[in-house]
Amino acid sequence: MRILHVIGSLSPADGGPPEAVRQLTRAYLQIGVQVELVCQDPPGSSFLSEIPVPVHALGQRWLGRFGLSPRLWRWLHKNASRFDAIVMNGLWVFPDVAVRSAARQAGVPYAVFAHGALDPWFNEQYPLKHLKKRLYWPLQYRVLRDARAVLFTTALERDLAITSFTPNQWTSLPVPYGIGEPPGDPTAQIETFFAAVPQLRNRRFLLFMSRLHIKKGCDLLIDAFAKLAHEYPDVDLAIAGPDQEGSQAKFQRICAEKGIGKRVYWPGMIRGDLKWGALRAAEAFILPSHQENFGIVVVESLAAGRPVLTTNKVNIWKEIEADGAALIDDDTLEGTERLLRRWLALSPDQRESMADLCQPCFRSRYSMKETALVIRDLFERPNNATIPNPTSLE
Repeated sequence: MRILHVIGSLSPADGGPPEAVRQLTRAYLQIGVQVELVCQDPPGSSFLSEIPVPVHALGQRWLGRFGLSPRLWRWLHKNASRFDAIVMNGLWVFPDVAVRSAARQAGVPYAVFAHGALDPWFNEQYPLKHLKKRLYWPLQYRVLRDARAVLFTTALERDLAITSFTPNQWTSLPVPYGIGEPPGDPTAQIETFFAAVPQLRNRRFLLFMSRLHIKKGCDLLIDAFAKLAHEYPDVDLAIAGPDQEGSQAKFQRICAEKGIGKRVYWPGMIRGDLKWGALRAAEAFILPSHQENFGIVVVESLAAGRPVLTTNKVNIWKEIEADGAALIDDDTLEGTERLLRRWLALSPDQRESMADLCQPCFRSRYSMKETALVIRDLFERPNNATIPNPTSLE
């Protein structure tokens, strides 16, 4: 089987969806599926060289993230017939419309990976953008309605999606989701991190690793840490991630004003051995996010054997809490402070026992190989066959 994945960008700075596509690509190879990727990144982008399958980087991306691209339109209409199926990653962008048109012309089935883009949190947080999306909905809805399936990473994400817009009739398919086993040597990775941030060697620290964006709760974490930092002088904070909106300088000023500037470290966007070293060296991973349809970085922390402190707005929170691998609270300042206090109140033995539960949780629940198998099986079924666990959304 030959599957084409379409995504606006594969840049690591764009967070979870590009990482998910990279992980899924490796999983396809394990089960014998041939896969190619098409994106709108500039040809020759350094991060594309790491991907072990053909990548067609077309470069043209007009109107910001909307990604208007006649070049992509032509490429898809010319090449769609080479594939047995197409998977579109993301919503509210021009490639959605181009995929639907090219797939229908070629008679090729397609699916759409929502990647959290139908969560009603965005409508409440950004009312002006919600108005724009309502105007765009007639085009976006057709893409979802005509897909073989709309793929969600959890049943909760699926259920929330139908509350965002109407009409809302499409075939939903929650799929298993995750990552592969962490690569590399753990000891060497930890040393790589400490070489980059030597101030944290021999220090206890908690790690935040995500985009520096209001959705991720970075501001909540800083304010909560400032409230209790004086009580725990042996604990520091590392805040790692891409700064796409110029927020880091503002957060650093806040840290200085609150007297914690020398206790918070900013290694920037970290990848590869540096990323895995940070996760393995940290005492725990913290993400006080307001919305995560899945949270790839949460699963990465579990894979590295590090407990997770996060909120009940991360859609996998019930599973990881049930497995004893996470502490969960509200996505508020008070909730974030409680998370920190609950973790810091644990004894060393209790923290170690919790860490021991992380990798079993990861291995039992979050294998990307299962995702690849479900997508392959979806497209191997006849058009009129019943999809396992579908939900026709009224």
